Amino acid sequence: MVKSNSTTRLFSINEQVILTQTDTTVGFVSQNANALADIKTRPNSKPFIKVYNSLKSLQDAHKRVPKTQKRLLRRANKSTFIVKNEAFRIAAYPLHSNILRNLNWVYSTSANESGKNFDREFCQSKTDIIIEDLNDLEEKTASKLFKINNKKIKRLR
Repeated sequence: MVKSNSTTRLFSINEQVILTQTDTTVGFVSQNANALADIKTRPNSKPFIKVYNSLKSLQDAHKRVPKTQKRLLRRANKSTFIVKNEAFRIAAYPLHSNILRNLNWVYSTSANESGKNFDREFCQSKTDIIIEDLNDLEEKTASKLFKINNKKIKRLR
């Protein structure tokens, strides 16, 4: 099911906030970090996780991933990596709508108020588009978090 509050058929998907089941948990995704910060009521200085749809998209964005760690990134599942204080995740969208498949990257955050659990009414009031499949939207565990550099891998979560 796809629900949109847009008044026009030709809206810009890049500026919309989408509520969907991500690869890890239910979350807000958008290419507009300011809109996500307003929803979460958190400072703009706190960065969001950037989710790429492939390793190629990550490399096209000029992100420097240590050569020794590229194999780990390709094979990782439900994992977030921090390289030079930038957090990112590589996640294909097999269950998501065609809308998200056409985006090379999105900012992602959990669908809740800061420090609280998932509340469907709150999320529906704050989002522009809702993408839902037969399995419904459900809160699951967060992704694993690793800080990597050329020589070390440190698990943070």
